[in-house]
Amino acid sequence: MTAFPENSEEQLQLRGRFRAWLLAFGVSLLASALIVTPFFWLGSPSGHDIAFHAGSWLDAAGQWKEGIVFPRWAEWANDGFGEPRFIFYPPLSWMLGAGLGFVVPWNAVPGTFVVVVQTLAGMCMFALARRLLPERGALFSAFCYAANPNALLIIFLRSDFAELLASAVFPLLFLVAFELAGTLEKRERSTARGVGLFGILFALVWLSNAPAGVLASYSLTVVFLWAAVTQKSWLPLTRGAAGIALGFGLAAFYIVPAAYEQRWVNIAQALSIGLLPQENFLNTQTGDPEHNFFNWVASSTAVMMILLTWAAAIAARRGALSSNERDEKRKLWDVLLLLSAAATLLMIRVTAILWRVLPELRFVQFPWRWMSILGVAFAVYAGALAARRRGWILMSLMILILGGTGAFLGTQGWWDGEDIPTLRAAIERGEGFDGTDEYDPEGDDHYNLPTKAPLVRMLPPGGDSSKMPDATVSVVKWTAEEKVLRVKAKGPLRIALRLINYPAWQVEVNGKEIVSQRANNYDQMIVPVGAGESRIHVHFNRTPDRTLGNVISVVGVLTLLALFNAGGLRLLSASP
Repeated sequence: MTAFPENSEEQLQLRGRFRAWLLAFGVSLLASALIVTPFFWLGSPSGHDIAFHAGSWLDAAGQWKEGIVFPRWAEWANDGFGEPRFIFYPPLSWMLGAGLGFVVPWNAVPGTFVVVVQTLAGMCMFALARRLLPERGALFSAFCYAANPNALLIIFLRSDFAELLASAVFPLLFLVAFELAGTLEKRERSTARGVGLFGILFALVWLSNAPAGVLASYSLTVVFLWAAVTQKSWLPLTRGAAGIALGFGLAAFYIVPAAYEQRWVNIAQALSIGLLPQENFLNTQTGDPEHNFFNWVASSTAVMMILLTWAAAIAARRGALSSNERDEKRKLWDVLLLLSAAATLLMIRVTAILWRVLPELRFVQFPWRWMSILGVAFAVYAGALAARRRGWILMSLMILILGGTGAFLGTQGWWDGEDIPTLRAAIERGEGFDGTDEYDPEGDDHYNLPTKAPLVRMLPPGGDSSKMPDATVSVVKWTAEEKVLRVKAKGPLRIALRLINYPAWQVEVNGKEIVSQRANNYDQMIVPVGAGESRIHVHFNRTPDRTLGNVISVVGVLTLLALFNAGGLRLLSASP
């Protein structure tokens, strides 16, 4: 066997790459650790969505203990009546949070989540920035992206862990997109494999956060259209369309049910008062002082990020033009400027018509969410300035700005280490937690649901309590997705379950499928039974849309395997 010399060129390159990635990991971890430092003495930030995400983590972790690998029904939502939350909310964030709950104490899960995700964010940014910048600049890009102002806003005031996770993947997604579009040279992979990798990353974004998926879809469309126009070729669009189609296919097991079953819930509540795009453009004023204050904080963060990004972009591009940079870098500068311009414009009211007419864009809700896209350009441009002569001055200034932003945002939010203990205690007492307006099944008003309701309650057959027969009810099995009861009664009666009706629930009495009844003011499941002994079996059934989604995802996986194993598809691997 032939061995490489001790200091061969291959070994030196390998050591250099390992060292660079190790430094990137250290820098990203440092940025993440600095962000969560206040967690140690103040507790976790009690942001807008902390109860939703923490409740999802706890519910999913509890179902894993019941043997339910992929939860679909949130058992403890709506004070224990449940809701189809896990059908509509992408799975990666609540699965990660639930998994961390088995590794660290529950109170430490929010901080650990932030450290894991923002370290990943920095590493993904390093992968993009190292293709354009010297090592020092790429490392600083990783630091700036891990601690970018939008991430700080999410962590300290919003607690939207799913959006944070999706944003972490953006730099790597755009790196592969730039390669497919011909803006960057492909390295170490065929175009077919590039399409496969792009599909995986695109699916990861959608499986993390749906609004982020919408942002990514429109942004990537801009990238591929720009490449097609500038290169006067259909190939970028062909490759981009193939990658996006593959990504949607891989995520179809979530997307298809979430799209189809919207007709079964009050999904319009996602765009209720306070959540409309026209109420959340930069510096918009409404009649709600609390909304106005938060929108001012978010708008101030966005304006600062816009100014920093464009100032760094102008300075970095001027440096690139004056130093005869290669054409590849110029092309990437142009597309990053285009994305920055689109993200900036879509945060202000002048683009209101686009929010009304572009498909699904209104479900992003908050225009300042485009900071997630702007953050990619911001970090690249900041790294480009740091790589220049006397870049340490600019690095120091940027660190001060980011540190000041974090300190400011940290003082504007609530800090409460009792959010998760309170939720855990409520679940242990069998009381559950609040539900979500847009996931409330159609025809129900979850605000009317009784609190501290028993698992089962016996009701007279016609509403006349004087005709209530002697009866006993025993609970044989009660899990998130299956309820089994035995009833012994001397006459007909009705059994009210602590459960909301939903089309996926299949109800059987003595092996015969029936249609359940409902309460007057809310859609509680009520099961009529006759005299004698009855067995009630309620099971969360696999609906056709879920089966279709799973089939499409399997096809997507098979396509992915073919792309990675093939030598390359002629159409996709042709030179632009």
